[in-house]
Amino acid sequence: MIRLLLVDDHAVVRQGYRRLLEQQGNMVVAGEASTGAEGLRLWRELQPDVAILDLALPDIGGLELLARIRQRDAQARLLAFSMHRDVLWAVQAVRAGALGYVTKSSPPEVLQQAVREVAGGRRFCSPDLAAELRAALREAEPPNAADSLSPRELEVLRLLLAGTSVPEIAAALCLSPKTVHNTHYQIKTRLEAANDFELVRIARRLGLGD
Repeated sequence: MIRLLLVDDHAVVRQGYRRLLEQQGNMVVAGEASTGAEGLRLWRELQPDVAILDLALPDIGGLELLARIRQRDAQARLLAFSMHRDVLWAVQAVRAGALGYVTKSSPPEVLQQAVREVAGGRRFCSPDLAAELRAALREAEPPNAADSLSPRELEVLRLLLAGTSVPEIAAALCLSPKTVHNTHYQIKTRLEAANDFELVRIARRLGLGD
């Protein structure tokens, strides 16, 4: 029996995942979380075989959660399940510690297969992104400038683009405001943005903003 942890901020979506996965007969959802912080706590408590993590979480974010779990357990079997079909997000998820990446537009059987593969310690990517991800991971240079951002930098950027204030970002990611300011500066340097207006423009061009 494969014990699962579901981390997604939409209860209705989690309910759908639970039905889809438990109908396999050899999978059971041991816990559910709606935030990254709650997901980290339940992962510690439950030690699931596979954690399925949405990347767009309301607090620490899915990439940061992946990295934090991976720091605590290098053998953790983590599956990113995201609305993002951009290969940048898949690359960042893999670099943060995910064994698998599945887009939410994938057929139900793809998620089921992904859980089985990740539970067995094997890498998996949904077919709609698999070729792009393999090519991106083979490249000596990142596909674009945004791929040079670390998972934490990408989370800070995501929150900045959403209009979150520096104190709110610091509280959500358990960082000091000074660290957030420094990270903000590093992001602008990496993306070669002269100011915040240009940062927003570059981020949107790279598919990181609305």
